[in-house]
Amino acid sequence: MELRYPIGRFELPEQMTGAHLVAWIYEIEALPRLLNQLVKDLTEEQLEKTYRPDGWTVRQVIHHIADSHMNSYIRMKLALTESEPVINTYEEKLWAELPDTLLPPASSLQIIAGLHPRWVHLLKALDDEQLQRVFVFPNGRKMSIEKAVGLYAWHGNHHIAHIKQALSL
Repeated sequence: MELRYPIGRFELPEQMTGAHLVAWIYEIEALPRLLNQLVKDLTEEQLEKTYRPDGWTVRQVIHHIADSHMNSYIRMKLALTESEPVINTYEEKLWAELPDTLLPPASSLQIIAGLHPRWVHLLKALDDEQLQRVFVFPNGRKMSIEKAVGLYAWHGNHHIAHIKQALSL
């Protein structure tokens, strides 16, 4: 198992189907519950464990999930309301070092618990045309909402695996 990618790197299926989308949305919907169950009783010592040498602490991973998923939700809403919007990127490694990541993870768990139901409701309401709408990275790379749903389903599972990894070391 590669420590950095314990569930492997994100890969899109060659042919995306409605079944893929349903499964991905379910994974996004389940993340707040799974994450809360995993971290609710952790001690301060456990929150400071890392999943690999020079990796983030469990606390930083939790805060990162909130940061990342807020950004994704906003990117999708921009894609739905603008024509191929160019999105802002963010330096996630630097964000993970900001003072708010020293807070107890409850604040980010609340963000995730509030954000994900809205996100899932939005995703379930989209039609095929809306799912193909794109946002554009500053380098010109385009990503459809449909692909982003798969990426963020993977992203949540990826970081759940990181936390489990850290707690088992």
